[in-house]
Formats: sequence, structure tokens, C-alpha cells
Amino acid sequence: MSSLFTLEAPCSYREEIRKSRFLAHAAPVSSADDAMAFFARHSDPTATHNCWAYRIGASYRFNDDGEPGGTAGRPILQAIDGQSCDRVAVLVVRWFGGTLLGAGGLVRAYGGCAANCLRLGRRVPLVEVTEAEVSCTFAELPLFKARLRSHGAEVVQEHFDEHGARLSIKVPRANLDALKQVLTGLSRGRSVLELRDAP
Repeated sequence: MSSLFTLEAPCSYREEIRKSRFLAHAAPVSSADDAMAFFARHSDPTATHNCWAYRIGASYRFNDDGEPGGTAGRPILQAIDGQSCDRVAVLVVRWFGGTLLGAGGLVRAYGGCAANCLRLGRRVPLVEVTEAEVSCTFAELPLFKARLRSHGAEVVQEHFDEHGARLSIKVPRANLDALKQVLTGLSRGRSVLELRDAP
């Protein structure tokens, strides 16, 4: 699977196409609510159209906001996918300049503005993370935590009982096998990394 990216920070791009002004805003988002809040903040009520799309994993939505169906929101979504972006929202605001662009012209204008905006943004690779649980004795706990950090894992929750600690962790999927081997070695086979979600 090819690498996916998100944006490090919001970015914007302006363009004038046959007298219509276009302003694209893009931002990293972690949920549909985040995306909708971003659109609400940056939409301009004085503009002719505020068209948008977002992609968050398998979840996506787009809106033509009065433009002919399929000429605005879908091209914005295609620009997001075409730039290998995920967890990203893009809004393209249009002020109509009096010249009709036609369906093909609208698709190129909205998709092109969205793609140019995403190209301007500073992109960071998305790391696929999985959740797991592991148990260890109190004596092993400091060693375990040091090894978790060195493999890019973070402790989400800790539970203690008379036998030791049970850790809920998040770990980059690419580091999972190496971490399993390290923890098994540290505990001489007593501790096993159990995945909470299927790989």
C-alpha cells in the first residue's frame, strides 16, 4: 500500500479563473466533527459557493453547495485522494465573476485549486498505529517502558494488581513484530503482546 499523508498545519491557495475568484483552505482533521467545524469557520456567506470534501480513512463526504452535481465536491475529494492525503478537509470558496465555466471547467477549477492548495501544505506521513496489551512484573516495568518508547509505542493505560502491571499501549504497526520479540526476551517468554484490534 502506498504511503498516506496528512497536513502538518492549515494552508490556503488563491486563484482567479475567467473572472471567478477561488480560495481554497485545507487542514488536518481527526473526525467528521473537526471537518465540519473547519468548514463552518472558513466558509464565506458573501461567496457564491462554499464547496468542500474531507477524507478520514474509509469515511468521506463532499458537498457541491449549489454547483451542478459532481462538478465541485467530488473533484475536491479526488484531489485529496490524488495527493495521497488522509485525515484532511478541503474547502474551496468561489465568488462568481460573470463568466460560466461549464461542467468541465468547474471540475478543473475546483479539483485544481484543491490540489494546488494541498501541494502548498507541509505534509507528514501518517503512521498506522495499532492497540495492544501486555503484562509484566513490577521488576520488569521500567525496562518494558524504556523498550516501548524506543519502538515508538506509548502507554495509554496502566492497571496494577499483586502480580504486576498490565499496560494498554499504542504501537506503530511497522514496529509490532520487533517489539513482540523484545518483550518476550525481556520476560523470558512470560509476557505476550496481545493485539486489541485485528491486523
